[in-house]
Amino acid sequence: MKLTSKLLIAIILAGSCAIYAQTKTSNSQVSMVKFVKREADKRVDVLIGGKLFTSYQWLDTVYKPILFPVLTASGNPITRGFPIEPREGERRDHIHHAGNWLNYGNVNGIDFWGNGHEGKRSVNGGQIKHLGIQKIAGGKGEGVLIVNASWIDPNGKELLAENTEFNFIDKGSIRIIDRIVTLTASARAVSMKDTKEGSFGIRVARQLELPSKEDLTLTDTQGNPTTVKKMVNDVPTGNYRSSEGDEGEGVWGKRAKWMDLYGNIGDEKVSLVICDHPKNLSYPTYWHARGYGLFAANPFGVKDFTNKKEELNYSIPAGGTLKLRYRILISSGTHLSDAVINGYAADFASRY
Repeated sequence: MKLTSKLLIAIILAGSCAIYAQTKTSNSQVSMVKFVKREADKRVDVLIGGKLFTSYQWLDTVYKPILFPVLTASGNPITRGFPIEPREGERRDHIHHAGNWLNYGNVNGIDFWGNGHEGKRSVNGGQIKHLGIQKIAGGKGEGVLIVNASWIDPNGKELLAENTEFNFIDKGSIRIIDRIVTLTASARAVSMKDTKEGSFGIRVARQLELPSKEDLTLTDTQGNPTTVKKMVNDVPTGNYRSSEGDEGEGVWGKRAKWMDLYGNIGDEKVSLVICDHPKNLSYPTYWHARGYGLFAANPFGVKDFTNKKEELNYSIPAGGTLKLRYRILISSGTHLSDAVINGYAADFASRY
């Protein structure tokens, strides 16, 4: 019997949903998600089963709120320690790559991406200032944290008001972070001029980098070069794989619905997946994903990724809003299959 294309797609989707359902059932013994507010330390700890999963932090030296560290279910950090808690043997480039964040390199000409660290704020660097916690609620298998922040220029003038909802979800060996961000332009229109420097990013632990072959020279939004040195140790085990079948260093600048960075941290198999959302700008997004450990989805940057064949200069009118949604999957003990990831991506798409 000859299968039609529609029937074949239906069979594939049914298989993905069945595998996803099996994964959900096998992880049914979920734990309590609790929050510990530590205002004096400018952080909120997220605990799953009484153990640290991540912390929402608004440190004065970082110039943006971040999640740091982010841990697997077994307790291994998937985030780089530098510059907040440096660990032996890791890279010390790009000091602004700290934890997991959302920002952008050109907002009305202000750089919120490479904006500095440790009191060394860039001359043209903006700051995303934490304003307060709107909601905090733990629960069985899931907890929610809603916060407000302000994107301000070097003179302290607000360009964007940010409202962010974090949903922290426990699925046993798989942990999930859903981030729903609403950006509202303040008194005037906000231009997000096209650049590769953005935007929903995470800087990963040394073990999840791709094995390096040579020095790599990169430039920032002002054209200043940074050299990422080749490292001779054999710790890195990572590899990228996209929803579209691209792999390795070849994923940079490509579009995909999701991206999986998989590898080993010691004896632990890990998959770190970022899922784009069908309602997001530029879906499926472009990926600013580098072998040295920068893993980012960028819906605003097109020109660099298409070799100047296309360009997107997005703007938000005064008082207007932009909503962005991203999901992070962190699997402990196994490298996730495409079918399982597709199931979690479909769940994410239907949930928000």
